[in-house]
Amino acid sequence: MKIIRATLEAFDEQLDQLVEILQQTVNNGAAVGFIAPLSAERARQFWQESIRPAVASGDRALFLALEEGRAVGTAQLILGMPDNQPHRGEVSKMMVHPDHRRKGIAHHLIARLEEEARAHHRWQITLDTRTGGGAEPFYHRMGYKVAGIIPNFGKNATDDAFHATTYMYKTLDERRCQQAG
Repeated sequence: MKIIRATLEAFDEQLDQLVEILQQTVNNGAAVGFIAPLSAERARQFWQESIRPAVASGDRALFLALEEGRAVGTAQLILGMPDNQPHRGEVSKMMVHPDHRRKGIAHHLIARLEEEARAHHRWQITLDTRTGGGAEPFYHRMGYKVAGIIPNFGKNATDDAFHATTYMYKTLDERRCQQAG
């Protein structure tokens, strides 16, 4: 397995796999902003219209986990932050294809994402994840702390119920955090 920061060329080469990862993730109930069943057309539209331009502009860094040349996982680091938050990045759309989970792929993706954040002088990382979902314990293990929980944040992907979201953060450089104070 190899983790890369995707160029536009890699994005275009892996687009079909990105569509499949998103579809399978949503259709298996993950809370990533979509409702199941997610069509390939809608997934492709998301990648091409929302993510590709943000990658092209540098507002997002897209990471791909590749096995045998095919994307099996992905994560994004939002770098295009407001002017008063130049120290912060945000994790978005961390997804591993259901057939490839429990192999350490998410661990490698988040480690690479944090490395990129440091390279961009980002010492605070934030994210949100479904409260009580499978990703929440993973982020705890990776050193993320709970900032708060918002009830009824989003609709579940596979039913009409709503779920809470947990906002989390990680300080990558405690020294900088203390200086900022």
